[in-house]
Amino acid sequence: MAFGIKRKELVQWKEAVTRGEIAFLTHFWFDPRFPEFHSVTKVGCSDMKRLVAWCEANGLNPRYIHDRESFPHYDLIGPKQIEILLKEGLGEHIERFKLC
Repeated sequence: MAFGIKRKELVQWKEAVTRGEIAFLTHFWFDPRFPEFHSVTKVGCSDMKRLVAWCEANGLNPRYIHDRESFPHYDLIGPKQIEILLKEGLGEHIERFKLC
């Protein structure tokens, strides 16, 4: 389940993904498989070649891309999530969702 985002943020993320941009959406999240984490960052892009290349450039296995028809994305959690958010200049996501 996703929490802590506004509809406008979701719409903007979907629009960017649809345009073939690498887009980031962080939200509060709960998954019983990962009880130690409380947020996820979805890195989406409708251009699968571009998303695969982005994953590989960041040391992520593209095999774990969620190949959703309209909104393919890679889910970032934990230390890698923080590392990539910092690398991408998205420190406000870290602050907003209290990741550190």
